[in-house]
Amino acid sequence: MAQSLFLSLARDEPGVSIDVVAPGVSRPLISRMREVRNFIPSPFSHGELALGNRAAFGRQLIGQYSQAYVLPGSWKSAVVPYFAAVPRRCGYLREWRWGLLNDVRQLPRHLKRSTARAYQGLADPAVLEDAARLLRPSLRIDQLNQQRLLRSLSLARDGYACLAPGAEYGPAKRWPSRHWSGLADRFAAQGLQAVVLGSAREQLLAEAICSKSNSAINLAGKTDLADVVDLAAGCRIVVANDSGLMHVAAAAGRPVVALYGSTSPEDTPPLSASARSLFLGLSCSPCRKRVCPLGHHDCLEKLTIDRVMDAARALAVV
Repeated sequence: MAQSLFLSLARDEPGVSIDVVAPGVSRPLISRMREVRNFIPSPFSHGELALGNRAAFGRQLIGQYSQAYVLPGSWKSAVVPYFAAVPRRCGYLREWRWGLLNDVRQLPRHLKRSTARAYQGLADPAVLEDAARLLRPSLRIDQLNQQRLLRSLSLARDGYACLAPGAEYGPAKRWPSRHWSGLADRFAAQGLQAVVLGSAREQLLAEAICSKSNSAINLAGKTDLADVVDLAAGCRIVVANDSGLMHVAAAAGRPVVALYGSTSPEDTPPLSASARSLFLGLSCSPCRKRVCPLGHHDCLEKLTIDRVMDAARALAVV
């Protein structure tokens, strides 16, 4: 979602050099963004303060940059550009970062969960008032790697469907596994091989889905993020929960059906013209909880396979 900001910077200042400091896990995605020059891995763990180390890391970057955009809302995230003596340090007012930031913005309350618009708004404030200005992420596809993957997995381009059943945030964002199994078999009946994608932490979830399906292939934990981009770009359709992989799939340029339960598509929709978001809008949702506080998970339990297949038909996929 940060790519909307990068695209805005590249559009408004052709030839600008954009470097990104982020956790190492982001490298495969950042490397696929044409407008980014360099990726600089952050040496800090999530939640780690390490103030002295952050200051030292920042000093290594002194004199290299004229402007910094601080996307996380934490106080500690603003420390590195401050000690790098970047002349203009821009970010939203969170955790009282006056001083560390010297170009402080106020994000309208109704947009606090609209992540891509908020990020782009740091360089293009007009997008905060006009959603039509939002720039859609687009990741570069490695054709050679894609061909290698399809050969090794015996998949035909446009002949398979990618399923992304995980969601790091919590189970309240995950469509039930039996629905995924049923969907895989429905796709198989339409001539599409179902491929289950996910991280190593989602292997058990993927195994549960594949064990109840007559056709699904489990690739969870067996591909890196760059491979996922190329696999998503070669498929007929991606079905995903509201998750990071959903946004990756949308940026890979293929049709996407995005499933929402405890969260809302008004906040973080798939940024693609070839996407459909499914959301029942029950009286209890979006609750934005990690686990269903009512214990029934109706927001996703009652989202049927038929609804997903209808969305796929609307995208002219099946």
